[in-house]
Amino acid sequence: MTPDQLKLKNQRHGVISAISAYFLWGIAPIYFKLLDSISADEIMIHRVLWSCLLLFIIVVLSGKWRSLVIALKQSPKLILQLTVTALILGVNWFLFIWAVNNDHLLDASLGYYINPLFNVALGMFFLSEKLSKWQLFAVFLAVVGVLIQVIIIGSVPIISLALAGTFGIYGLLRKRMAVDTFIGLLIESAVMLPIAVTYWYFFAASSTSNLFDNPASLNISLILAGVVTTAPLLCFTAAAKRLTLSSLGFFQYLGPSIMFLLATFYYQEPLSTAKLITFAFIWVALVIYSIDSLNAHKKRKRLA
Repeated sequence: MTPDQLKLKNQRHGVISAISAYFLWGIAPIYFKLLDSISADEIMIHRVLWSCLLLFIIVVLSGKWRSLVIALKQSPKLILQLTVTALILGVNWFLFIWAVNNDHLLDASLGYYINPLFNVALGMFFLSEKLSKWQLFAVFLAVVGVLIQVIIIGSVPIISLALAGTFGIYGLLRKRMAVDTFIGLLIESAVMLPIAVTYWYFFAASSTSNLFDNPASLNISLILAGVVTTAPLLCFTAAAKRLTLSSLGFFQYLGPSIMFLLATFYYQEPLSTAKLITFAFIWVALVIYSIDSLNAHKKRKRLA
């Protein structure tokens, strides 16, 4: 196989992995909807528990356990940083579960549409990244879209902004850490684990909190929370190794688009005029941002 053929094959596998990752993130609400009779805090317990176990197995089988040991022994500052990101990620996970199971999937979709533009703003304020005039205009349109909902409905889209904010800040902090994706996520899950287990033992008093009293089908569904969390991350990591970040970025709208379609046409959440206008502003902003990013990518390639 020639180098060009190998490169093409890697790119093809990267595209398939990227589509798989964002598709799995997009249909994740279907899984959480199946558990809507169980409280969000209880689902969160199982998401942390089984994700931690699955990630530990992945780290061991992939031969990364030595790196895990080194990180735990030699990098107390890294552990402290991952403790902070773990708490932020935990809030994001819980908010998403709560939003899906309380018929706020449209708000979750809006949050993940806003996220790329929120990342741009974070890069400008905290990483001194210079934005083009079109990127600034895209961020401005997103702000206007949110303000329209505030003015017409009279309420701030708190869930959407909280999801975008927590995921954006989490990504910003993790970007500065020199740690493997799975090792980092394993440590973060391990930080959340004692909190989850303590809450499960002392405070979770529902009829489904005792696994021994549940039917096997329900327990299997709860255990699958680890797979639902980890599987798209596996695909994303595989895609990130084969595609440039700019190429990968164009797939990120697949997830919230699937959520929007599920919320609107399958779960039939009410889509008010104000909310639709907000979505329209965000969509236009994302189109402008994507076209500007594509042009910048082409320009860099020409210069290279």
